[in-house]
Order: sequence, then structure tokens, then C-alpha cells
Amino acid sequence: MPKTRGVSLIAALLFAAGQASAATCRDPAGFEKWLGDVRQEAVAQGISPDAIRAALSGVTFDPSVIGKDRGQGVFKQSFEQFAGRMISPYRLKMGASLLKKHAATLARVEQRFGVPGPVLVAIWGLESDFGAVKGNMATIRSVATLAYDCRRSEMFQRHLFDAIRIVERGDLTPVEMRGAWAGELGQTQFMPSSYVKYAVDFDGDGRADLLHSPADVLASTANFLVGHGWLRGADWSPGAPNFEVLREWNKSQVYSRTVAYFAKRLAGGDVSDANQ
Repeated sequence: MPKTRGVSLIAALLFAAGQASAATCRDPAGFEKWLGDVRQEAVAQGISPDAIRAALSGVTFDPSVIGKDRGQGVFKQSFEQFAGRMISPYRLKMGASLLKKHAATLARVEQRFGVPGPVLVAIWGLESDFGAVKGNMATIRSVATLAYDCRRSEMFQRHLFDAIRIVERGDLTPVEMRGAWAGELGQTQFMPSSYVKYAVDFDGDGRADLLHSPADVLASTANFLVGHGWLRGADWSPGAPNFEVLREWNKSQVYSRTVAYFAKRLAGGDVSDANQ
């Protein structure tokens, strides 16, 4: 999801306070030794030595990632505030245009997975402005830094090993793997473990490329939703079973309601002023 542009003074002060206390709970000087242990564990998990070398070569600790992790502000906006900002006239018009442009692909995706095009396009728009804003931080460096830090080590170690598996599978090279600061990748912002589990090669080129291939992006997003219980033909409004699946995509009630509302607008062909 694109980050908030133009934060309040209070949020800025909270961020500054987070930056001031952003030191990791482990000494960064020990990162290289720890990375050696990661290499050994990756081999033990059956990952190829070539993929490990390619993925971890030159990886260093990134203190800026720790700063971003510690400096996360909590933005408490109402659904009306959040949706009014995120469902802009531009996103409505672009979403409608992309529904038409990718109609054949979206029809094939819905036939296979049962997820309607408007839902996928709504997620696509909210996560990355339809692929325009994916992030430019080195994914493996980010997840390695967060795995070394002791706040959420176990979770990010899983993501680190799966990031190496993405390289091993040939889906992306380490250089291509750039995204948001916490390791989110691609046009709908998959974490590495979700990428490994749900990414689909839908354009038939032999790799699941969620950075560059809209077909792979849309099918993989649908596959994620199906993997979390999406019911073919069911509603996705708040209170309906599929709305809870949207909350598996993002736990925030406000965010999930915004996806649902955006998708309803697109499904109904309503691309008028978002604030009406």
C-alpha cells in the first residue's frame, strides 16, 4: 500500500522519536557471522548453494530499515477519511481503464480462481497505483536486517529463506528484487513467503514475475485470496464471507472496507467523483 503523503506534526514527531531509538537489539557488528549461520541453515533446508551465494552475496545490515520499523506511526483514520483519500478520481478512472485493457486475462483468472476482476484491480490500485509505486529497497537486504533484529526474527527468517527460494526458482534475480522497506515485492506487494506459496506463472513465460507481468500479478493475487478461503460467486461486502478473506490480505478493517468499496464502484461502472 502506498505510504501516507504529508504527515501531521504529531506523526512526524512520533517518527522522529522512533528514529532516535532505532538501534537494533543486536550488535550490527555480528551481522556477518549471523549471515554465515543463515547460509548453513539454508543448505540444511535443501536450498541450492548457487542460489544461496547469488542471493546473499554482498548483503549488509541496513540501519535505515530498523529506523523505518521503529518509526512506524499509527494513523487512525475513519473509513470515510481513508477511502476518500485512497479512492481518488484518478484511481477510479485508471481502474476502469485497466478492467477493459486486461478483460481477457481477468476473465481467465476468474474462470480459474473465482475472484472477480474488480476485486483484483482494486487491490492492485491501492497497493501500488497499478504497478507505478512498488518501492526501490533491496528486498533481501531488508528482510535479512529484520531477521537479524530480534523484534520479529522468526517471521523474517522465514521470509529470508523464501526470498532465496525465489532466486532458486528463477522467478527473480537478487538485483530485480526491490520493493518496500519491509520486504514487500511486486505490484500487489507480496511478502517473500506469500510469493513462494501463491505466485503463479499465468503468462506462460516460465516464471512467476510479480514485478513486471500484470497477468502473473492478477492471477497470483487471486490465488492468495483463494488460498485464504475465497468463495466463488459470493459477495465481498462487510459482513459477507469474502470480506473476511479481504481481511486476510490486510488485517485493517478500514483498509479491507476500502478495497471492498473500491471494487464495488468498479464493478458497477461508477467512476464518477469519488466523494459523491
